[in-house]
Amino acid sequence: MGPGKVPAVAPSDLPPPGPASAPGTNALVTAAPGVVRTVRGTVVTASATAVMGRSSPPPAGTPGAPRSLPSPTPGPICGFPAPTDTVTARQLWGQERAITGNRQTGWTFADAFVAEDEALLWARDQAHAAGLRPVSPATGAVLRMLSATVDAKAVAEIGTGTGVSGIHLLSGMRPDGVLTTVDTEPECQQFAREAFRAAGFAANRARFIPGRALDVLPRLADGGYDLVFCDGDRMEGLEYLAESLRLLRPGGLVCFEGVLADGRTVESGPQPVEVVRLRELVREVRESPELIPSLVPVGDGLLCGVKR
Repeated sequence: MGPGKVPAVAPSDLPPPGPASAPGTNALVTAAPGVVRTVRGTVVTASATAVMGRSSPPPAGTPGAPRSLPSPTPGPICGFPAPTDTVTARQLWGQERAITGNRQTGWTFADAFVAEDEALLWARDQAHAAGLRPVSPATGAVLRMLSATVDAKAVAEIGTGTGVSGIHLLSGMRPDGVLTTVDTEPECQQFAREAFRAAGFAANRARFIPGRALDVLPRLADGGYDLVFCDGDRMEGLEYLAESLRLLRPGGLVCFEGVLADGRTVESGPQPVEVVRLRELVREVRESPELIPSLVPVGDGLLCGVKR
């Protein structure tokens, strides 16, 4: 049988015709598997029985009978929480549970997609020992890609940490690019120096400035940077944004790490002041006429904007 051919059916294989339908009403069509029937000009392929319009369904418990669904219960519609101060976890059903599980697996795979070398792993261990939370491997990979995309020669980083994000940024920058990184903890910056050296970057590829970001950023050149990465004080995000817009050239990128705050940013109900400030930052980036925004779901949320 060639592709697209319909198998021939002997008249003896077809069920006897039922009572004729009244003009203007819908008809019940029965056919053997794979048979093509025509109803008022419409071609119908029947797998066993095809029911069109109003007809009596098969008795419950027989093949083809409709599956009974649980009675609806009062509560939120479509899984969105009601406007209350608490959110009750919603039970996942069937395919939705599988999709959620696949999403978790996908995030785990994304974190392991780009392997980290010994220098990065050492810097990550130092961050954990110091009680710091470095960027996730997936976030680092995105930062590396973004710095390469803009062909970054000058990058400013708020929050050096122990050098995890800095290694990713430097790996994507031009060979002659310089990373200017600011942190309030000189001890952490010393770990970053060692990590950069272990990763093979020359000493002149990074400029370390100790101090508060809001004291240091005003001293940096207007329009002199291709990318600004912010992983500092969550209470100062709006101020970092204002400084970043001044520092960036047209087409430059600003990125904020950790804007989801472990999911609290999108939860209903009262939240700490720092979460409220993060919500204001997300809204400002999204609505700013100076930026083309995006919120990348890696790590704890990477908020990005391209300066127009």
